[in-house]
Amino acid sequence: MTTSSAPKRRHLASSPFKPDPEPVIEEFAIGDHVSHDAYGVGRVVGLEAHAVTVDFGNQTVRVPSPFSKMTTL
Repeated sequence: MTTSSAPKRRHLASSPFKPDPEPVIEEFAIGDHVSHDAYGVGRVVGLEAHAVTVDFGNQTVRVPSPFSKMTTL
């Protein structure tokens, strides 16, 4: 099963509605304690441009951006 995101709609200046806010992508640093919805609690061990590597104790997982299921503790 593939999921494709719909293309972002252009906001017209004459529209009476406000444009959708830009999503805020959380930034992490090496050593941060994080909580992930599926994997649990872990520690950031690696950083990339659009992903982080997190050690969850029993496994190390590369989590791609956006980090919607992960928060800093």
